[in-house]
Amino acid sequence: MINRIEKTFEKLKADGDKALVSFITAGDPNMEKSEQILCDLPKYGVDIIEVGIPFSDPMADGPTIQKSSNRAISAGSNLSKTLKIISKFRRINSKTPIVLMGYFNPIFQFGLEKFFNSCQKIGVDGIIVVDLPPEENELINVYTKKYDVHNIRLITPTTDKKRLRKILKFTSGFLYYVSITGITGTKAPNIKSVQDNIKKIKQATDLPIIIGFGIRSPAQATLMSNVA
Repeated sequence: MINRIEKTFEKLKADGDKALVSFITAGDPNMEKSEQILCDLPKYGVDIIEVGIPFSDPMADGPTIQKSSNRAISAGSNLSKTLKIISKFRRINSKTPIVLMGYFNPIFQFGLEKFFNSCQKIGVDGIIVVDLPPEENELINVYTKKYDVHNIRLITPTTDKKRLRKILKFTSGFLYYVSITGITGTKAPNIKSVQDNIKKIKQATDLPIIIGFGIRSPAQATLMSNVA
């Protein structure tokens, strides 16, 4: 499987650059503004865009993203409308990878085959299902393969070697390293700990590793770019 994610990392590597991955919640603060933000991000150097599917109970997320989900839901955002703004984005941008990030319930309610088929049609390159453990990965694995959508998995500071092997069995595109133990945006990561853990992960895979969850400032992003 080769899609925009591989092409982006190949170019970044050739240029000696690191990937800047930015997250937005679809529909925050409203659909029109959200669509504008999505379309503008590549102009400001964003290499890969994570689009969050609004959800009423985002248990992995801290207050900032929880509030963004609540605003989006209040503005009428849902999975169908999320796919719609990505479809509009693809009319003007065919190069920047889009990764949908969210929770299993909205995807399951939408219909798994319908969801992944839609992802392929509109140009979604990867999916991060935050609350789907590797033990349940078979629920989506058949569809990610069928519709060429990368199944991007989370790795945490507490992931041991045995579980890492299990996670890597189904992972493609890149690995998302959760830099803290806890929810998003609540504390700063320890650079030495992140560095040590990524070295261990790199011994098991050649996949690119993106660092997230604890990145709240340009200074932190710069620091982590030396490790990712």
